[in-house]
Order: sequence, then structure tokens, then C-alpha cells
Amino acid sequence: MDSQNLKGKVVTGVFWNVVQLLVNRSFDFAIKLILARLLFPNQFGIVGMASVFTSFVQVFNDLGIASALVQRKDEQLTEEHYHTSFWTGVIWSVGIYLIILFAVAPLAAIFYKEPLLRNIIPVLSLGVLSSPINLVHSAQLTKKMDFKKLAFISNVSTIFSGVLALILAYFGLGVWALVFNSVATFIVAMPLYFRATGWYPKFIWSKQAFKDIFGFGVYTTGTNLFNNLIQKIDYLLIGKLLSASALGTYTLAFVLTDTFRSQLMNIMNKVMYPVYGKKQDDIHSLKRYYLNVIKYNSLVIYPIMLFLVVLGEPFIITMFGAKWHDTILPLKILSLAVMVHMMVSSHSSLIRGLGRPKLEMNLQLFKAVCLYAPLISLGIYKYGIVGAALGYLVNKVLEVIIAQYYLKKLLNVSILELFFNLKAPLVATAISFAVSYSLYTANVHFILCALVMALSYAGVVWLFMSSELTKQIQQFRNRNKKQVAI
Repeated sequence: MDSQNLKGKVVTGVFWNVVQLLVNRSFDFAIKLILARLLFPNQFGIVGMASVFTSFVQVFNDLGIASALVQRKDEQLTEEHYHTSFWTGVIWSVGIYLIILFAVAPLAAIFYKEPLLRNIIPVLSLGVLSSPINLVHSAQLTKKMDFKKLAFISNVSTIFSGVLALILAYFGLGVWALVFNSVATFIVAMPLYFRATGWYPKFIWSKQAFKDIFGFGVYTTGTNLFNNLIQKIDYLLIGKLLSASALGTYTLAFVLTDTFRSQLMNIMNKVMYPVYGKKQDDIHSLKRYYLNVIKYNSLVIYPIMLFLVVLGEPFIITMFGAKWHDTILPLKILSLAVMVHMMVSSHSSLIRGLGRPKLEMNLQLFKAVCLYAPLISLGIYKYGIVGAALGYLVNKVLEVIIAQYYLKKLLNVSILELFFNLKAPLVATAISFAVSYSLYTANVHFILCALVMALSYAGVVWLFMSSELTKQIQQFRNRNKKQVAI
């Protein structure tokens, strides 16, 4: 694939993934808003407890198969690889679900002293059975960079599951509304994936194909395991050391901040991961692509996090109600943590795309064991959920330092280059913070403050990047015209 065509696919991929993000997040936010008014923090906390255990088991469900299929070059893959991946995933997922049913659910109920988990976890884990059926289709669409179909599948699944959750909550089913909101997404996506790819499995299994895929996937699975530990260690400890209500309060703050960040990064990683794989021998191009990913990620995330830092209190009280007041301070701290993390966002995907999954796994292991676990434990012990958020912020600062070391080593990206690359979002954030905070402290209504914040941020970004943004918009329009002509 030539560079111009690849660049066009990247631009189109980013567009459709932004569409997916906007639809998903807007609808998901509306669902969470309504559910938060219908339900209570302890109900969110119980589902949060269940998700801690199911997420650890689900890490092993993929076996890194999807990542291995996407990372390998086209000439290295045959139909045997796809059929072997499908049946390996299906058989493995049945075994995983049995472990959840007979071991994980009872242990979680004992660990948290919450009998309801014994019933919730098996239902919440139904996605384990459908996930491997979807993974080969998802990998094929990702490899082809057909993000329009992926966005359609994701949006339809999200909307359907959200409507189902609202209906269940309205009829008083409480935590089950949250449970089925997660489960329905996987199940609805299944027929849509088959329709999108037209690919159907045959009864073929190759030992050599399994070795090819599993050899790469085992490190990716290890990475995902430690990454999940990093993401869930605070949930695990808050639920155990504090209460379901405290976990529910923290969960809302996390969903509004880091979960949004991770969803955006997953979208960008989905676009860029196959690019990293195709360009893994061209370091100069990789560096350019990576710096652009960081810049555009930050352009989107910084104003949203700034809004939560400055106007988080009136936003929570107005939108979710006074019962969520304890969410405000953790929300602001986690927003700062997200802004720090954006400086090196997607570096794990880059390392994996370079064919270094073992390095990626070792880094995640070090961060999980030596940084996240001790710092967040200390924070919870000292200051409860506020301490957990502070521990998360400190971890993100340390993670930037570690990631920058390897970015310099692998791509020769200096810290000065990194800051210069982010000059537009950083300066825009600083100026819009000064303006909006001054207005807020002067008792101007928070909606007007938010409007001024958005306008000042957009204005500064346009001053810095008008020519670049105009060029990107023109390239996207030209590509769409070509596709229509074809």
C-alpha cells in the first residue's frame, strides 16, 4: 500500500472512529445520566465489584489473537489462520465461562461479602461466549481499515443495549439494568459482524497456524492482564477496603474521565495499530504518525477534562443530583491525571506495532506491581476515594517519564519535541482555564463559563493550527469525492 493511499485510509479511519466516539459517548452519557438518577451509588458499586473479577478473566478470552491477526502482514496470513483463530477462541471461551460460573463468581461473593455477585457475574460474563465469535470479524475489518462498518456495528450495539438498560431500570430491576447494558452490546454485534464481513468459519484447525498466532498473542495477553490490573486495582481495593457506595461514587468519576480517555485511545489505536504494523520498518514515518496521534488525541481530550476540572461541581450537582456530591473531588483529580497521560497516549500500541510485545508486557508488569498497586493502596488507606484518585495521578506522571524514555530509544522523540508537538492544546488549555476560572469565581453561570471556555480554546487552537486543519479537511473532502466517483 503506497503512502498516499495509507494516509487517506488513516484520515478516513479517524473520521469514522470520531463519529463512533461521538455517537457512543453521547448516547452512553445520556444513558448513564438517566441511570444515575434512577439508581444509587451502591448499585453502581456492586456492578463495579463484579466487573473487577470478570475483566481479569476476560483478558484471557482473546489470547491476543485479534492483535496477532492485525499485526501480521497480509502475505504472512492464510485462511487457515482465520479458521484456526475462530475455533481456538470458541473452545477457549467455553472453558473460561465455566471457570467464571463455578469458581470466579463464588470467590467474588466471598471476597466482597456480597452474595448478589454470585448471580450477577455469570450473567455479566455472557459476553465471554460471544466475544471470540466476533474477534476474527473485527480483526478482518480492522486490517482492511474499514472503520465505517466497525463504527456502524458499535453504534447500533450501544444504542440497543442502552435502550434495553433504560427499560429495565424503569421497571425497577436496579443493578440488572447495568448488567444487561454491558451484555447486550456483545450479543447484538454478533450478527452485524457476520453481515459486514461475509466471512463464515469452516471446520479447519492448523497446528502451525495456531503456533504462529499464539506465539505473538501470548505476550499481548500478558500485556492486557497487567494493563487490566493497572485499570482495576483501584476498583478492587476500594470495593474491599471501603464500601459498594464508595466504589459507585468513584466509578462515576472514572467513567466520566479515564474511561472516556481510554475509549478515544482505543479508537485511535484501532486506526493506527495496522499502520504501525505496515510501517514498522520506516522509523521516520512512524515518528510522524505517532506525534500526530498524540496531538490530535490531546486536542479532543484537553477541553473536556478542563471543563470537568473547572466546572465539575455544578456539572455533577445539576446533571446527576446531590447524592453524587462525593464524586466531585475525585472527578477533578482524575481529569488532571487524564491530561497528563495524553502526553504519551498510545505508546503501548506503538511498541506492539513495532513487533515488541514482550517489551510492552514487561513495562505493564513493572507499572502494575511497582507503581500502581502500592501507590493506590497507600492513597486509599490515607484518604479513601480521594486518595485513590491522587495515587492514580502520581502514577500517570511516572508513566509519562517511563514512556518518554522508550519513545526516545525507539523513535528518537525528545521531551522538547513532545512539548513542541503539543504546543497548541497546551497553550489553548492554559488560556481557556484562566478565562473560564475567572468567570466562574465571579459567579457567572457555569453554562456560560463552559461556552466561553469552548470558544477561547477553539480560537487559540485555530490561531496555531489553521493551515494544518484546513489542509486535513481538504484532504478528507478530496478523498470522499474520489470514493463517490468510483
